[in-house]
Amino acid sequence: METTSKNKKRVLLENLFMVVLVFYPLRHVNWGLDLWDTGYSYANFTFAGLKHMDPMWLFSTWLANVAGNMLTRLPHGGTLVGMNFYTGLFVSVLALAGYFFCTRSLKMPAGIVFIGEFAAESLCWCPTAVLYNYLSYVLFLAAVILLYQGLTKEKRVCLAAAGVCLGSNVLVRFSNLPQAAMILAVWAYDVILWREDKKTAQKGKASDPFWPRLLRHTGWCLAGYLGALALLLGDIHMRFGIGQYIQGIRNLFAMTENATDYKAGSMLGGLINAYRNGMYWAARMAVILAGGIVLFVLAGIVEKAMAGGEDDRSRPLWRARASGLIHVAVRVLWAAVCIAMVVWLYVRKFCSFTFYSYDSMLYPGILFLMLTMLVGVIRIFDPHSPREEKLISGMLILVVLLTSIGSNNNVYPSINNLFAAAPYTLWESWRFIRGAGERRLRISGSRFKKHHNPGKSEKAGLQVTISSFPVKGMLTAFLALCLLQFSLFGAVFVFSEGTGVQDAEAYVENNEVLKNVRMSAERARWMSEISAYVEENNLQGREVLLYGNIPALSFYLQMPAAFQPWSDLRSYSAVKMQADMERMEEEMLRTGSEEPVVIVENKYGEDLEQSRVLETGESSPLMEQDAKWSLIVEFMNRQGYQQTFRSEKFAVYRKVY
Repeated sequence: METTSKNKKRVLLENLFMVVLVFYPLRHVNWGLDLWDTGYSYANFTFAGLKHMDPMWLFSTWLANVAGNMLTRLPHGGTLVGMNFYTGLFVSVLALAGYFFCTRSLKMPAGIVFIGEFAAESLCWCPTAVLYNYLSYVLFLAAVILLYQGLTKEKRVCLAAAGVCLGSNVLVRFSNLPQAAMILAVWAYDVILWREDKKTAQKGKASDPFWPRLLRHTGWCLAGYLGALALLLGDIHMRFGIGQYIQGIRNLFAMTENATDYKAGSMLGGLINAYRNGMYWAARMAVILAGGIVLFVLAGIVEKAMAGGEDDRSRPLWRARASGLIHVAVRVLWAAVCIAMVVWLYVRKFCSFTFYSYDSMLYPGILFLMLTMLVGVIRIFDPHSPREEKLISGMLILVVLLTSIGSNNNVYPSINNLFAAAPYTLWESWRFIRGAGERRLRISGSRFKKHHNPGKSEKAGLQVTISSFPVKGMLTAFLALCLLQFSLFGAVFVFSEGTGVQDAEAYVENNEVLKNVRMSAERARWMSEISAYVEENNLQGREVLLYGNIPALSFYLQMPAAFQPWSDLRSYSAVKMQADMERMEEEMLRTGSEEPVVIVENKYGEDLEQSRVLETGESSPLMEQDAKWSLIVEFMNRQGYQQTFRSEKFAVYRKVY
């Protein structure tokens, strides 16, 4: 009966974990209005296709756009809250998959795994609307799980399925191509097996030859990888022609001429700089730790001297008590030092309590990534680690490194993708903190005899114990800081134009897409005014040309982009924009279609008004600085556009007959 009761409690607790992990990512589905990535992604999903999207972004994030378009067809898929709900479930899937993998396959304690998954969900700073990130993470995690199962249980179908996931990920986001480096984990595991087989062969046991096994594992992974690519590229060929895809990818490589932060050297340099900045803090913590180790060595020497040796009943009782007091005092002192270190980190701006800002979690996140890789390296080279643990350790090092490659966001993508790494790091840390892990050291300069074995000579020197307590204390303090910062960041932070939402108390009443969305009073006023204008002039469904970092208006106002919702991106060159605008004008002449509505950020409206460009046809200061803005103004002059709406945030231009 007692066992049954414990099982029921465990099941109940796990069910509670499931509920939290599923619904926690949905906590902010109606919070904040972002004029950048969120609405831009939903616009691409809603109006997917070559007519309203740049081929470069359509094909380089093909599967993400297909998946997003399917979500828009679900109930309430045309609203911001509805789409935030559907895309938020991708985070729920990540957390659940990570939880079941860690508890079922890796046999980690459920409580530790839950804390790790909760922390991983809290660190999802990127809007869930950016599906090319979250769908990438889902497939990457699936590949890790399948590779682990396929290698440890010798399941060929799992190896092939892992290849399918990684191959498909190239079509989710072309920059996922480096994830093919996960094959290194396969080869490393085969080397581990080969070394173990050599030992068993020496004992007369049969072993599986190295090269056939390596080729078999590699072949099944490669078959799945290439099969997925062939199938998906075949689908694109049937829809658009493979030439369109190739041209889109060529444009992707060409964009680095303008967006230099997408160059391989720049992206790699960003990663190195992030970890180098992290080393600034890691080095200082290491100095504090070194001082603690010295303190405990000295305390150990004094303890031995005060105790007078083991089983020595001739020494006064007060000396033994003094030894015990030193033992306790030095640990209390070190606990105080660790707490002081945490306070010092806050004072020195290692992190902040401004939880709507990245400052609250960035450096703790970087050091957490470094800790994950350090722990992984230690476990790989520990001769006592089982081969399965070496495998998952190496795989998670690769996940941390590869997730950020191909992005211009430094280590932020890796921080956003800790659904296997966070539970692993907490689990390994917990095992270390609970263990003994002490070492003995002989210090020359005195003579110490073991009295439990009289008559046996000892080498000159004093044998002392080096305690692992300093490392455990600092690790505990650091992880406590991380979990606090990560949890509060997750509770507060909502992405909005690259920063966090600070005020969300107002609503827009006249826009169905933004129904029930909480935002600042200022943003609610912006959107209410322009939504009323669009409604009064029956502009929903009309093509729009947006400029001024306001691409989200395409989705919020339900106005498809004429050719590219975010035309002021640096990755979208003026040459490309000129070609697209020429095609647009040719199409207008050929079909007699309506001219697009032009909506710009108000600073561009002020530029036109102050320079009277539309009346005189002359240039303006912004036109001279911005070639793409100049193209838009020249187009409006040719077509006879006039300003028809102006607010604090937006200006609208249309051809009035």
